[in-house]
Amino acid sequence: MSKKSLGVSCAVAAVLGSLCAGTALAGSLPTPKIGGKLYLDMTNIDWTNDGVKQSKSGTGFDVKRFYLSASEKFDSTWSAKIETDATYNKGQQTDVYIKNAYLKATLSKAFWVQVGDANLPWVPFVEDIYGYRYVEHVLVDRLHIGTSADWGLAVGGKAGGIGAGALSYQLSAVNGNGYKNPTRSKNLDIAGRVDYQLDGLTFAVGAYSGKLGKDVYGSTTYHTATRFDALAAYVGNGVRLGLDYFSANDWPTTQSNPLTSNVKDKADGYSFWASYDFTRSFGVFGRFDEAKTNKDTYSSLKDQYFDAGLVWHARSHVDVAFAYKHEKVSGGGMIHTAYGNVGGAVEGKVNEVGFWGQVSF
Repeated sequence: MSKKSLGVSCAVAAVLGSLCAGTALAGSLPTPKIGGKLYLDMTNIDWTNDGVKQSKSGTGFDVKRFYLSASEKFDSTWSAKIETDATYNKGQQTDVYIKNAYLKATLSKAFWVQVGDANLPWVPFVEDIYGYRYVEHVLVDRLHIGTSADWGLAVGGKAGGIGAGALSYQLSAVNGNGYKNPTRSKNLDIAGRVDYQLDGLTFAVGAYSGKLGKDVYGSTTYHTATRFDALAAYVGNGVRLGLDYFSANDWPTTQSNPLTSNVKDKADGYSFWASYDFTRSFGVFGRFDEAKTNKDTYSSLKDQYFDAGLVWHARSHVDVAFAYKHEKVSGGGMIHTAYGNVGGAVEGKVNEVGFWGQVSF
């Protein structure tokens, strides 16, 4: 290195040192906590609608989700988080969305408030208890009768000392289109949950009401989408058991066609899951769902789903599952599920077998 270059380097170092010293005196910038989660699989899919093989059939490798987050707790009250969600969209490209981006003020254990793009009260709550989101979405998310996050304002908290357990709650006012579409409408949708937990047991109820972001100026929606949720579950001693139920009206879409303004529809369904880790490293799991998504307009249309598999907890934050999944939509018609539009004039079937994994850090 020349003397001139050495002199410039020393000058830059001196300036940076001064800036760093000044920052330290004024109060250092926060250092956020970086985290992430990856869902991936290698499977074979055999999907037919009315006996016709669908394009998603075949063997392949997928990265279904990649979440990257940065969170910071500024003090005992204020915190913030931003999280991105990368997903392979419609076999065309990888899209990156903002899954979470919020500022939160925790005024006490019993009351916090947050504003921005944040988790909704139901889907993430059930996912945490279920434990196998990387294998399959929870019930209402799988059927697109609910989503995990949205843009808006939320309050919540936890109250201890209610008997021997704890009571918690969350109430959110959101745009209604979900975190992938932050557009505004005439009014906000409302979602809420109350749950009670005691010795591994959880009992929860939730509700949602709104126009799903479709009530925009220049158009008319004729119905309000509503949903009621209930959950009973147990987690402890290597066991996970749960029963998740929903009942919905005018979902997943509210009617905006004047010709069908008097047409209403109902849906309901349940999901039962069970898993058991017989060692710290290995376990088994299974699940069964059944739902009717159009009870008034297509009363015979029904969705059934089940899975079963073995799981290897390879190390902390790394899980690998070998599983078989089956979905059947019968009764004449299509249901938009996590796979896509399954069904037909008679029935649609999806069989999938392979490996699923999650890595978190």
